[in-house]
Amino acid sequence: MNLEGSVAIVTGAGGGIGAALCRRFVEQGARVVATDLDEGRLKSEVEAIAADHPGTIEALAGDCSDVEHIRATIALAESAFGPVDLYAANAGVGLGENLDATPSDWQTSIDVNVMAHVRAAELLVPGWLERGSGHFLSTASAAGLLTQIGSATYSVTKHAAVAFAEWLSVTYGSRGIGVSCLCPMGVNTAMLNSGADSDSEAARQGAKAVTQAGLVLEALEVADIVVASLATDEFLILPHPDVLEFYRRKASDYDRWLRGMRRYQDSLA
Repeated sequence: MNLEGSVAIVTGAGGGIGAALCRRFVEQGARVVATDLDEGRLKSEVEAIAADHPGTIEALAGDCSDVEHIRATIALAESAFGPVDLYAANAGVGLGENLDATPSDWQTSIDVNVMAHVRAAELLVPGWLERGSGHFLSTASAAGLLTQIGSATYSVTKHAAVAFAEWLSVTYGSRGIGVSCLCPMGVNTAMLNSGADSDSEAARQGAKAVTQAGLVLEALEVADIVVASLATDEFLILPHPDVLEFYRRKASDYDRWLRGMRRYQDSLA
């Protein structure tokens, strides 16, 4: 995908990977509508980008899983910049540990990590099919390929996010619709750091599992890799190359991989 002259929407843009994607996209010539549930953080990030690149970015705070908010972000993008070419479903949540997650934790995780992607695709793909072009970027996680120690809600919904991205590519990839699935491991973001600093032993263990598994990248480093991968229309974007090797080991011998994960979990206690 060529970002020059494109119109993009980025969710979860109030910090971390989302804010980094916004910055790199506008630097590559895209115009962006950024959205996040946290209006204050979103405003701060967007103002910083707009100061460097005036007229390239708009903000609309709200819940990325709410279909009316998705409609509103699309409408804003169309009125400010033109038809949407790229939707980056980046927002994510990690709630609850082990089997202690509440029904509300599960519902929010399903809504934000999965259904937000589904609802955006439902609104955008029909128009993209008419135009013969469009790109959906799903931020999942290495947890969607390998499973996250600690959080059942995160692992299950990130697996679902990967599956939905795969389904989109299989179903519409031959009809002009591009799909990419971003699966990073450790990234220096508020989500990872909050786990490391949590009062919950399970949350700390989950964060430790990530940070000890490989390098912790900066969000802008991840965004650079995303930009390069979009240019070559790669589906699976793996900022941490180790994830591919881990995934191969898992696929080649599931029982051995499960035993190894249990040993790794025990080592973190």
